[in-house]
Order: sequence, then C-alpha cells, then structure tokens
Amino acid sequence: MEVFVEFLKILLPAAVVLYGMYLTVQSFLSKETEKRLIEIRSRNTETIIPVRLQAYERICLFLERISPHNLVLRVNNPAYNALQLQQRMVADIREEYNHNLSQQVYMSDEAWLFVKNAMEEVIGLINTAASEIEKEAPAVELAKHIFEKIVSRQEDPTSRALHFVKDEIRQIF
Repeated sequence: MEVFVEFLKILLPAAVVLYGMYLTVQSFLSKETEKRLIEIRSRNTETIIPVRLQAYERICLFLERISPHNLVLRVNNPAYNALQLQQRMVADIREEYNHNLSQQVYMSDEAWLFVKNAMEEVIGLINTAASEIEKEAPAVELAKHIFEKIVSRQEDPTSRALHFVKDEIRQIF
C-alpha cells in the first residue's frame, strides 16, 4: 500500500504537469491556427476587393451603355429603319449582358436582380415602342418614340439599378 501511495505522489504531480502542458500546447496551436486564418483572409481580401470593385465598375458601365439615351445615340444609323434599329439595339444589349454575365459572382443576388430587371425593362421598352410604329418607318421615329416613353415614365429603366449598385458599392467599401 505504501508503494501505491508513493506511486500516486509521483504520478499525480506528473499528471497535473502533463495536463498543464496539454492546455498550453492546445492554446498555442489554437492561436497559431487563428493567426493563419486571419492571414489567409487578409491575402484573400487583398485579391478579392480589387476584382469585386472592377466587377461593380463593369456593371455600372453596362448599365450606362444599355441606357436608352446612350444606346440610341451609339447604335442609331440613319440608314436603318425602325425594325433594323430595334433588332440592333436588342442584339447590342444582349451582347453586352453576355459579356458581363460573369460579374454576378462578385455581386449580391439582389444587385444582380436589379441589373437583370433593368436590362429586361430596356428591352421591353424598345419592343413596346417598336410595336407602336411601322416597321419600315425611319429609325429616327423609333428613337423619338423610345424617348417619349422614357419621358412619360419620368425615369430611365437603368437608373434604379445603377443607384442600387452604387449604394451597394458604398456599403461594401
């Protein structure tokens, strides 16, 4: 029995020291892991933020380019009739959209929905205006009709999306 008590006198302090070492090593490893995660996040942030900002810039440019005012001025050709202008504008919008489709990865779902809805509204506006005039009418007539529709709405279809995207940029950065 006395050997057992002596054994406990040695084993108990050794167990306490071992447990203390375990806690120390565990704490050290935990802090190192946390430190590395923070370092990785920091490096990711340095990489991701410029890419996200570039994506928002590209979407703002997309919205400006598909704005009916800018679109008509950029695409209009005096040789076009209304149907040709309509087809050219819709094709240009879809091409721009497809070119910027990957930017949705860097945006919130809500912001991308605003962008997509703005594109659909512009296409709808163009198609509605085109359906109200003769297909063979000069392109100027279609342009005039599109501008009249915008004035009656009192808001460019892309302005809400552009405003939302800019607000989101301000919140993130």
